[in-house]
Amino acid sequence: MTNEELNTELYKKLFAEQEKFKGWLLTQPPSEILNHAYEYVMREDIVLAMEYHDLSDEQAKALIDSTSPLADIFHDFEKIEGDHMDTVRDCIESRANKNIEAQRESLRNLPVYIFSATFAREHRELDEYRASFKANVECKNAIEEAIADHYSDNRFDGSCVQEVVDRFGAERVSFVLANTIQHKDWDGRISPENKEWAKAEPVPNDFDAWHNKKTLEYSCSQAHPGLINLFVNRFRKEQQLEKERKQSVLKKLNEAKMNVPKKSPGKEKEAEL
Repeated sequence: MTNEELNTELYKKLFAEQEKFKGWLLTQPPSEILNHAYEYVMREDIVLAMEYHDLSDEQAKALIDSTSPLADIFHDFEKIEGDHMDTVRDCIESRANKNIEAQRESLRNLPVYIFSATFAREHRELDEYRASFKANVECKNAIEEAIADHYSDNRFDGSCVQEVVDRFGAERVSFVLANTIQHKDWDGRISPENKEWAKAEPVPNDFDAWHNKKTLEYSCSQAHPGLINLFVNRFRKEQQLEKERKQSVLKKLNEAKMNVPKKSPGKEKEAEL
């Protein structure tokens, strides 16, 4: 027999053994089938691998001579301490990270609802209001956590600002910070510049049934006002730098367009000819 014929013969033997195992498995109760589910799948993979893997004549003959080569290969496979579980864990983490990123992308793209609950009710926009309100509260919590985690030894690490912006988007962070400062307008630990900046943000005059401002629920009340002021300073600086960067890119694009040489009518006619 040629090498191809030997490998084909081995494949047929493995396939027949798997069919016999499958027939036996289908006669078992569901619980027993589940007990052998992993074995069945791995045996299927072994048969599939043999369909594409050519063994030497000696290797093929050795397995053909075995009474149950598929079972023998599977039992050897079980004993191998591979990285299967590491691959599974990596897959779990990868899927979790993809879901996190999808959720964050959705959160970043969620419009900031700047009107009150009363306005939303009158205009049948309560779903939009509630979704935005929930995101505002989450953003407020994230800002407070970022400040708490990045302040130590009398030093504030402003790198946390961008982390919050990446998660919620600059518009929502700006909205929540402005709302916070508007509620702390009396506090001398907030700079006059930041107070003026906050006044430009359209925070709704929103009251609940107990006549308490709902906007208080997404005002950063658990962070020191001085640290909130530092957070706002860093946020405004980064937003200004981002604005300048975009303007610079736009300017370069416009300059490039203006410097593109125009074809003369004569050359265009020559090109047509």
